[in-house]
Amino acid sequence: MSGQPGAPADWTRGGEGIAFQQCGDCESVWYFRRDFCPACGASRLRERASRGHGTVHAVTLVHRAPSDEFRALAPYLVVLVDVDEGFRMMAHGEPGLAIGDRVRCGLRQLAGRVLPYFGKAA
Repeated sequence: MSGQPGAPADWTRGGEGIAFQQCGDCESVWYFRRDFCPACGASRLRERASRGHGTVHAVTLVHRAPSDEFRALAPYLVVLVDVDEGFRMMAHGEPGLAIGDRVRCGLRQLAGRVLPYFGKAA
């Protein structure tokens, strides 16, 4: 279920996948849905499905969680990942991930919601 007919499945809409957008004019890609291209301003956009593979760009260990639900998980790892399709996304990550690690994204139930979660690629 993606929320839009013909749109790829996306976790933000209750689906089991990661969707990103690509400009039909300049071919730029980005992660957060918008009505226009952030690079050239065009409105001819395509939504694509990501395979969820990438490389860890940054990691941080969260000790002071933002809510009671996440306090129960602390400390937990948050990672920035350069996804192979050309965009960067933030998500939770398995303990021990380091900058440069190859990872694959799955979806996990965390703090009462389904969230992206990166683990080491096989």
